[in-house]
Amino acid sequence: MSSLRIVVVGGSAAGPKAAAKARRMDQHAEITIVQKSADLSMASCGYPYYVGGTFQDRRQLICTPAGVVRDPGFFQNAKGITALTKTEAVAIDRAAHRVTCRHLGTGEERVLPYDRLVLATGALPIRPPVPGIELEGITTLQSMEDADRLRRVRDGKEVREAVVIGGGLIGVETCEALHLAGIRITVVEMLPRILSFLDPEMAMLVENHMRTSGARVITGNPVAAFVGREGRVASVKLRDGTELPCELAVVATGVRPNSRLAAESGLAIGERGGIRVDRFLRTSDPDIYAAGDCIEVPHLITGRPVHVPLGDLANLEGRVVGQNVVIPGTAEFPGTLQTGVCKVFDFAAGSTGLSERAAREAGFDAVSVVTAGADRPDYMGAKPLVMKMVAERGTGRLLGVQCVGPGDASKRLAEAAMALHGRLTITDLSVADLPYAPPFSPPIDNLVTAAHVLGNKLAGRMTGISAPEVRAKLDAGERPFILDARGPDEFDVMRLGIGETLIPLGALRKRLSELPSDRDREIVCYCKISLRGYEAAGLIEAQGYRNVKVLEGGILAWPYPREK
Repeated sequence: MSSLRIVVVGGSAAGPKAAAKARRMDQHAEITIVQKSADLSMASCGYPYYVGGTFQDRRQLICTPAGVVRDPGFFQNAKGITALTKTEAVAIDRAAHRVTCRHLGTGEERVLPYDRLVLATGALPIRPPVPGIELEGITTLQSMEDADRLRRVRDGKEVREAVVIGGGLIGVETCEALHLAGIRITVVEMLPRILSFLDPEMAMLVENHMRTSGARVITGNPVAAFVGREGRVASVKLRDGTELPCELAVVATGVRPNSRLAAESGLAIGERGGIRVDRFLRTSDPDIYAAGDCIEVPHLITGRPVHVPLGDLANLEGRVVGQNVVIPGTAEFPGTLQTGVCKVFDFAAGSTGLSERAAREAGFDAVSVVTAGADRPDYMGAKPLVMKMVAERGTGRLLGVQCVGPGDASKRLAEAAMALHGRLTITDLSVADLPYAPPFSPPIDNLVTAAHVLGNKLAGRMTGISAPEVRAKLDAGERPFILDARGPDEFDVMRLGIGETLIPLGALRKRLSELPSDRDREIVCYCKISLRGYEAAGLIEAQGYRNVKVLEGGILAWPYPREK
């Protein structure tokens, strides 16, 4: 019986997953992994935590759950898969079904015949064309070698100042990792806000938390040059002339698909620069599949192609490919919601689906609401969360959710992701039967509460106003009547300082005379999370006031400076 010959190019996440799944599907297949680096099956999402000292043993990044290092011996002995490390695939002869490989140490070339080929060539770090970027002391955090280099920096305790270029997922995680080493960190982001998958008011909350945790964050001011001294980086110069002294600079400005080998072999490349694949993750050549950071896939809401370099997707895609290379057309990968979450000091920050900005750009008539609340009862050690929910006006279909804060954001994002997969509406979510016990959540989960608030907004039972909208009115010289419905003790501890009037909700019925006499005057009500603000607004509207709004998310969601 002839064996199916499967060659996998790339040994990080998607490639080994595809190879392992193919082996489970076919015990007789001849499977070979070609890996350019010395390591295999690396947990690259763990790099910042290794650098930061969350764990000490480097091998944990390349181990199985049982603690066995996934080296070529492991793949050969446990799975019957040949893994060629320090070997680069340099050419594909599609007509002859052959891959030419070259060993990076010896230069020796060999040709591997295949029946099915898998491309899992990953992504390459984007290095901006900035003068001085080749100076020593400038690195990325894309590979095990990068992680080793930064870990040595951490352990050496010789670097006092570092600059992280880029405020995306890797940038903020690297910021925390280096901060834990006692290094003073500045994060520089060329866009107006960090974490661009968040809407601005949500990203600002994360920026504020980074600053209070000891990091410096500079946005809207790109790097103009790296300044060196004796061949090493000495400072980072920004476009406005600001110069940031440093002994280390980490470039985390994103990645691009590593699709060169595919393009050179004549495979179709998509508009995002990734390898174009169908729902079976098959390329334009029916015998070649691709998975991981080198491909682009459709967004499940917009249908548009996106490049999403995330480890969980790489593993899911690899599994689909591993089945299809053995039994073609039996597994599908429909697309992505771009669900992601990251740890930012004591905060979690993440999203799933579309932001409000992205929803509008995609042509949706989007409506949103910001809510805030505790992730469990106070007596169980509650931690706050701020959530933004986006839906389609008219249909009420959920389009996206963002969540930030020290509470359990990951759980709510997971719930939201499944709701998006199911194309649920706000009405569906408002009666969702989710698990409840005091150690894990409030009686009505934060996601369901957000659906209730957005449902009230869609039905006209509440007129919300966002923090940016209030800030814009104040900056424009408008002066709405701003009512703080909290108690005096709360007001003494923390207040916005934007000209608000304190009238506790419990006293409001007796103090209605203190409201503006003009029933058309704009009134904005809030409290800590705006639950009392919502109740105050209802009471005020019942007195004939016609322009009453609720500050969405209350003080917890206010991303601007406060008086105290």
